[in-house]
Amino acid sequence: MKKFLIVCLGNIGPEYVDTRHNIGFMAGDAMAEAAGVSFSSCRYGDMAIIKVKNCELMLLKPSTFMNLSGVAVRYWMNKEKLPLENLLVIVDDIALPFGAVRLRKKGSDAGHNGLKNIAVELGTQAYARLRIGVGNDFPKGAQIQYVLGRFPKEEMEQMPELLKHVGEAVKAYCLSGADFAMTHFNK
Repeated sequence: MKKFLIVCLGNIGPEYVDTRHNIGFMAGDAMAEAAGVSFSSCRYGDMAIIKVKNCELMLLKPSTFMNLSGVAVRYWMNKEKLPLENLLVIVDDIALPFGAVRLRKKGSDAGHNGLKNIAVELGTQAYARLRIGVGNDFPKGAQIQYVLGRFPKEEMEQMPELLKHVGEAVKAYCLSGADFAMTHFNK
């Protein structure tokens, strides 16, 4: 069985629930719920394991807070002896409009502290990431308040469909590879 580490980025604590920065956690929760599995506490986070055909998807919600996400990623990559191509990080992106989904095989951190720390801990930016657009409707200098703010009602109403799309993209990445997933699920 082929194993994948699916890192769902977010911040722990009730004050961060349903915030833009936590859309990675939301995606992980939706995938686990759809598969009928629960998250359990583990080293550096909470994990749920989903089996999809010949693949085991280890959904990890790091408990290290966003800026130290790489510590959890490095630990689990080493523990499971996974190659970089078996890692996928789900992350919020203010450069994309709400609801846009972009899967890439590698890329820059684009100023995202979670991705920045993962690159530092892994020593490379050559890992796949699935960016979910959260928009950028904030005044200059208000980026932190924006990403730590909650989604408005109209966006929350669209969330189930968006998160289902993200879950399908993750499965496609694991089963058919990055090129197939990018062609069929980037929107």
